[in-house]
Amino acid sequence: MLIEPKALARLFLDGEETKALTEIQAYLAEHSKKELYHDLLTPAMIHIGELWERNEISVADEHLATAICDFVMSAVDIRPVSLPSDGSKTALVLGVEGEQHYLGLKMTASLLRENGWSVHYLGPDLPLDHALAAAERWQPDAIGLSAALAYRAPAVRKFVEAFLELQPAPVIFIGGRAVSAADLSHLEQEGVLLFDNLHQLERWIREEGGTEQYEKSAI
Repeated sequence: MLIEPKALARLFLDGEETKALTEIQAYLAEHSKKELYHDLLTPAMIHIGELWERNEISVADEHLATAICDFVMSAVDIRPVSLPSDGSKTALVLGVEGEQHYLGLKMTASLLRENGWSVHYLGPDLPLDHALAAAERWQPDAIGLSAALAYRAPAVRKFVEAFLELQPAPVIFIGGRAVSAADLSHLEQEGVLLFDNLHQLERWIREEGGTEQYEKSAI
């Protein structure tokens, strides 16, 4: 029987990185990487976050679990992917200034690479001036922003407004728990997309070819 999210969370919290990796490799034998991210790792880490919010685990416990989740993601990401071609699209993936969560960013970068995109993963907590400098240097087709907490909404708005001034203008997509925790619908406009989950991101990548004409539908 394949492992469930809460059981995987317990392995993370217990520091059982080898057992966790073994379980994840077994899961990947029957599921896609997107399913691993969306249906197993994300619920496991949400459960860990809820335990922390209820003071049932310490900050050290949460950091240990995050580190092991990062380790297993990196381990399984060393897999054949669609190599970018000369005409492949380019994406920047980053967390807004002040945002420390990064696992969702790594999942996003992995899915883009798996579908042939050239990805510059800039990590979390990136100051806006550095993000703009990177965008001007690489002139990406798309910029992915992530924010896990609702109070990051003003920072997300600031980044979006700045990126919309770029020429040529990239598609901007926003993900993370803040999309559902805060009302970011006012940011959604031509060239700016909100994704509640990785299913929607993958649909945009594969079916719409990465254009701003994507229309979000129930999944």
